[in-house]
Formats: sequence, structure tokens, C-alpha cells
Amino acid sequence: MTDTITAERAAREPLLSASAEFDGDGGAIGTARAFTADFLAAAPSHRREPVTEDRVDLAKLVVSELVTNAVLHTAGPCRLLLELRRGTLEISVFDRAVAALVPRGHDPRRVGQHGLEIVVAVCESVTVEPAPDGKRVRALLSLQPTETDAGP
Repeated sequence: MTDTITAERAAREPLLSASAEFDGDGGAIGTARAFTADFLAAAPSHRREPVTEDRVDLAKLVVSELVTNAVLHTAGPCRLLLELRRGTLEISVFDRAVAALVPRGHDPRRVGQHGLEIVVAVCESVTVEPAPDGKRVRALLSLQPTETDAGP
């Protein structure tokens, strides 16, 4: 029984992790995207293969949408935590707001406010959890290329 618990706990440890804190200014989003790209560029030294360009682009999209929500709708800084696992990237954004994000229903006539809808569509899962000073929005993105990544 102890071996199983140890093996399970070891499997949960990320291969690579990094975090950065961002002020609530407009430059935070671009900086967070660049931080994510640099983080994934280091992935080949911790994974068997590099992360495909399409998956890097999706990761940057998810990060920009989550950081945008934190910057626009909360007071104070936000923190981005990236955790690389064998086949996934766990993206967490911590902010100071207690209220959970609420995805809106699909409405092609609505201009803007589709960020969470996009994140839910491209990620394996999205959760919102209470954190000591607000909340944590956690998105799990598969790093395995799909047929649609290859294009037509």
C-alpha cells in the first residue's frame, strides 16, 4: 500500500514548474504569453519530445485569456503558475477576487467576453478553487498533438 501511495505522489510532481507575478497593467498579458512560450521552449530537456508550435500557441491563448480576466476583473496583482507534466501543461492563475468565473452561453452576436468559453473549449478541464487570498483558476491543456493541429 505504501508503494502505491509513493508512486502516485511521485506521478503528480511536475517535470518542470515556474511562476511569475504580474501587475494589473496592460503589459501583463503580453509578458505572460512570452513567459509561457519561454517555459515551453525549455520542455524538451524535461520531456521526450518538444511541444509542437500549435500546442504552444494554444497554451499562450489560454494564458492570455486567464490573465486578461484577472487583470480586467480583479484588484491587485495576479500570479501565473505553469506546471509541465508528461503529456499536459497545467496553467493556474491566482487572483484576489473571491467570486468564481462564470462562463456565458455561446452567443455569436456578443462582441467580446468569449475568453472563458474559449478556454473551456480547448482545455481538458478548467476548475476554480478558493485560495488563501482569492481564487485559483486551473486549466489542464493536453500537449499531445491532434489531427487538427496538423492542419488540412
